Amino acid sequence: MGVVADKLKDFQDRETKIKAMGGEKAVATQHERGKMTARERLEYFFDPGSFR
Repeated sequence: MGVVADKLKDFQDRETKIKAMGGEKAVATQHERGKMTARERLEYFFDPGSFR
């Protein structure tokens, strides 16, 4: 692969990990503690469609 393709793949891998928010187990642990995830808190705070 070329340099750009390698960087794109790295970016896509990082994006996938970020969107997983630590995995299902981590999200479930937050919910069991009565907490929202960071992404849920941001969605709650901002008006729908404000940021995309």
